[in-house]
Amino acid sequence: MSTITIIAKLIAREESIEAVKAELLKMIAPSRQEQGCNEYRLHQDNQDPTAFLFYANWENSACLEQHLNTTHYKNYVAAVGNLITDKVVHKMTAIA
Repeated sequence: MSTITIIAKLIAREESIEAVKAELLKMIAPSRQEQGCNEYRLHQDNQDPTAFLFYANWENSACLEQHLNTTHYKNYVAAVGNLITDKVVHKMTAIA
């Protein structure tokens, strides 16, 4: 199976930047400890502090699916639902 790369961009509401950031930071340690997590990074845009980007590499689709069913992932989704204005997730496979 191929490595799966996830690039996810979230846009926080202006008044919720710090709350969203706090929830996103909670995801780092437990996600990095999951089976099949090869890389899990969080970025915040230097020009637009409302924009956050996750860059993650999972060993395969099964490991990614397990991640999406963890308690910490579900808690994050519930916590930021009303605090963000947009979320775009790209699920990618390297081709070269």
